[in-house]
Amino acid sequence: MTTENNRNGPSRPGRRGFLKVGGAAAVAATTLGAASSAQARPPSDDEYRAVEPFFGANQGGIITPQQRYTYVAAIDLTTDKRDDVISLLRAWTEAASRLTRGEPAASLDSPDDQPPADSAETLGLGAARLTITFGFGPGLFESDGKDRYGLASRRPTALVDLPRFVGDQLVPEKTGGDLFIQACANDAQVAFHAVRQLTRIGSGVAHVRWGQAGFLSGPVSETPRNLMGFKDGTCNPSVKNPQSMNEFVWAGSEGPAWMQGGTYTVVRRIRITLEHWDQMERGFQESVFGRQKISGAPFGKTNEFDALDFDATDKDGNPVIPENSHVRLSNHGMNNGAQIFRRSYSYNDSTNFYIERWPPWRQTTEYDAGLIFIAHQRDPRKGFIPLNERLAKFDMMNQFTTHVGSAIFACPAGVQSGSFIGAELFNA
Repeated sequence: MTTENNRNGPSRPGRRGFLKVGGAAAVAATTLGAASSAQARPPSDDEYRAVEPFFGANQGGIITPQQRYTYVAAIDLTTDKRDDVISLLRAWTEAASRLTRGEPAASLDSPDDQPPADSAETLGLGAARLTITFGFGPGLFESDGKDRYGLASRRPTALVDLPRFVGDQLVPEKTGGDLFIQACANDAQVAFHAVRQLTRIGSGVAHVRWGQAGFLSGPVSETPRNLMGFKDGTCNPSVKNPQSMNEFVWAGSEGPAWMQGGTYTVVRRIRITLEHWDQMERGFQESVFGRQKISGAPFGKTNEFDALDFDATDKDGNPVIPENSHVRLSNHGMNNGAQIFRRSYSYNDSTNFYIERWPPWRQTTEYDAGLIFIAHQRDPRKGFIPLNERLAKFDMMNQFTTHVGSAIFACPAGVQSGSFIGAELFNA
C-alpha cells in the first residue's frame, strides 16, 4: 500500500503523511486521459456505464439489486490515534464517491517520479454499477480490553461477538476485522480495484486482515444458483416492501442514533466439499435442501415462490419437507418469524492437495470453493445467531459444508455529500 504523501510529496514519507494532508489528492479532479478513455467505450455498453449512487439515506450494496461480482475485505487498524481513524474515513468517503462514479480514486496528474495516485487498471471500464459499503467491527470499539479511540461506550448492544457455533472450524486469518469494505460491481476488476485503492490509502494506519473475491451467475431477473446447483435467496424479505425492510434489515431507534438506517452484517466463509456433493443422488440433494433442484419449487409445489407447506405429509405420514432439510430449519415460519436478508456470493479459490495419513491413505486434489455468506439484519441476536444455532446443530447440509471464516460489522447509515462515513459515531 502507498500513502498519499508518497504520491504527492517527497519519497519515503512519515507514517502519517497521507492523513496529515487530509486526503487532498483523493478529492482532486479526474484527468482528461481518464475522461477520454471512458468516452471511448460504446454508448450501448450499459452494464459498464451504469452508476449506483454513493450518497444517500442508506449505504449502497445492502438492498441494491445484486451485482455479478464482489470483493470483500476486513481491515485492521494499526494506529492508536483517533484523528488518524477520522482522517482515514474522510479519505475513504471521498475516494469511494469518485470510484462509484467510474472515476479514479484520485487525480492521475502526478509527477513522473512519484507513484501514481490510482493503479489505473480500470480506466475506461466505467462504474459498472459499483457500490462500496463500509462497516465497523467490534475491534474499533474495544480491542484486548482497551478502548483505543474513546468509542467503547458507543458500541451498539446489537454488535455482539458471535458465539462459536457447532462445527465451526474458523481460521484466524479469515476471521474478524476492525473495519469492513464490500465492493460489488458488474466487473470483477472494478470491484477489486475499489478495495485495492481504499486499502492503499490507509497505508501506515491500517492493513488488510483478509480479503475474498466472489461471483454470481445467471440472469438478473432470476434467483441465482450456488455451487451446489440450487437457487439461493428465494425466501429473502422483499426489498419492494419498506415495512419489511424496516422490520428485518434497517436498524431503528432501539440503538444509537448513528446506526439508525444502518444494518448489522454477518460475513461467513463457507467451504463446500463439492467432490462429496457431486456423488450424491439428485433425490438426496433435493432432500437436503427441501426443494426441487431444477425449478426451485418446494416439495409438493410447482413454482419457486409457492408457499412452503410444512404440515404436508406423504402416504406414510412422513413430512413432505424433511425435518432436517435446510429450507425447513432456516425458514422464518419455523423460527418465530426471524428473518435475515441474504446477499451472498460463490467463491472459487482454485484447489488444495490433500493427503490422509490413515487408511485408506487417500491422496487427492480438492476444490477450495464455496459460499461467501453475507447476511444483513436489524439485530443479529434476533436474526443470524438463533437461525444459525439451529442450522449448525440439525441441518443435513452440514455434512457438505464447513464454516472457516466469520466476522460481524455495524454498517452505519448512508452518508451525505460533505460529510464522511460514520461521522455521527465520532461526533456524538
